[in-house]
Formats: sequence, C-alpha cells, structure tokens
Amino acid sequence: MKKPNRPEIPRKTIYRLSTYLRCLARLKDNNIQTVSSEALSKVAGVKPTQLRKDLAYFGQFGTRGLGYAVAELSKMISDELGTTSLQPVILVGVGNLGLALMSYRGFEKEGFEIIAAFDAEPKRRRDKKISQPLLGMEEMPGFIQQHHVKMAIMTVPVVAAQEVANQLIQAGITGILNFSPGVLSVPEEVMVNNVNLAIELENLSYFIQE
Repeated sequence: MKKPNRPEIPRKTIYRLSTYLRCLARLKDNNIQTVSSEALSKVAGVKPTQLRKDLAYFGQFGTRGLGYAVAELSKMISDELGTTSLQPVILVGVGNLGLALMSYRGFEKEGFEIIAAFDAEPKRRRDKKISQPLLGMEEMPGFIQQHHVKMAIMTVPVVAAQEVANQLIQAGITGILNFSPGVLSVPEEVMVNNVNLAIELENLSYFIQE
C-alpha cells in the first residue's frame, strides 16, 4: 500500500532497500556513524547512481562531502518497510521445511516473529520441537483475526496451495511468502512472493557453465 504524500516505490527498489538496511546494520555494529553513497553502494553491490535514485524516494537528505547518517537512514528505511517493531507472521504447512523455518531465530532480528503454525495434522509426531503453538487449520481464521496478522508463510504441498491461499486471504492476510511450486491466483491487493528453490538453482546453473 502506498504511504501518504510519497510516490509509490517500485518492487525492485523495495528489494534493494532491504539490502541497504542489512548493510547499514553491519555498519552500526561496527560503530560507523556516517557512510558515503559510494561506500554504501559498493557493499550493497549496486552503482552509486542507483543507490542515490533509490534513496531519492525519501526526499533530499544527507550531507555533501559527509554522506548519510547511518542511524537516520536506517530508521527511514525501517519505517518505510514497516519493520521498526516485530511484525507477527504465521506459517502454514509444518513439514520439514516448515519446521526449519519455525526454528530459525534470525527472523526476529530482522523485525518478524512467527507466532503460530497451522497444519492439517497438528498432532502428528515431528522430528523437531518448536516453541510456537501448532494448531489445526480450522483454528486459523479466528487466530489471524484475533492477533491482527497480515503476513503468512506457506510451505504446503502444491495440490493444497491455492485452497490454503484462499483461506488466508479470506481471513485477512494480505502478504504471502509462498514456498509451494506453482502460481497462485490472488486479488490485486494481495502481494505474493514466490520462493522456488528449483528455479533459483536453474538460474545458478546457467551462470556456472563454462
């Protein structure tokens, strides 16, 4: 959703802003207070002109000759991405991949917290214990509405993916990170990011050929 009084930011720019935010976090960890556009673009792997174009969506700021204040720029990007406070996320489909994602503690550092998981067989024995509640699918709509959840991670089989997506959207989810193969049909106001590991490996395969 576009923020008031600001131009709509392209999706590719949003991805780059996420990269800048992680680079700035490393600079803060090393007590670096200012950074030039040249230095930040180098660690982010983009051209300085692209960096300055991306940051121009926030208006004109930064000091010529000194660059950007790391803390200020980090806060501006965090505000734009909505990660200044922990965002609740649910996960649907607790197989091996779902279990691994549930156990990953790095999400909280990045501003996200998986607060519950849902599965068609919540009582089935699993190899790894998780700290979050694991509930049946019938409890999902009420949980989403009660906890005001807007984002979900889907790690369900492809045959169930569209039906689960429909249930999530009907319950109020507007952002889905989809690990299930195949393309989901969703309303225009719902954002889906697809993570297809086979496609990513296929892309890598092209570049490593001699």
